[in-house]
Amino acid sequence: MDQRKVTLTLASLFIAGSALFSASVAQAEPAKTSGKVLQSGPASWYGPGFHGRKTASGETFNTNDMTAAHRTLPFGTKVKVVNKKTGKSVVVRINDRGPYAHGRVIDLSKASAQALGISGVGSVTLAQL
Repeated sequence: MDQRKVTLTLASLFIAGSALFSASVAQAEPAKTSGKVLQSGPASWYGPGFHGRKTASGETFNTNDMTAAHRTLPFGTKVKVVNKKTGKSVVVRINDRGPYAHGRVIDLSKASAQALGISGVGSVTLAQL
């Protein structure tokens, strides 16, 4: 392959990669949450030691449900959680109190965190539905 073809191929790849990067960043903007932004900050997940135990709302915690713990939102409230890094989002139902780790805004069930692509702590935006 001659030098001109290599240069054109690399330029095409760069432009395509830039477009993909721009699209994923745009999806993660809080304005794209389709509801009033309630909070932004770090989110974590919980579950291994709590599965099958009672939550603060009185229901049994199931780490496979799309639920979450929040300090002040009423039980039963549904919120859209958007992963700022990936733009992925899920709707969770608040059924527990927490998080108790300093600075975190929400604790997600394992299923919710996996759907968002969060394996430890991730940056999220919470939006009212």
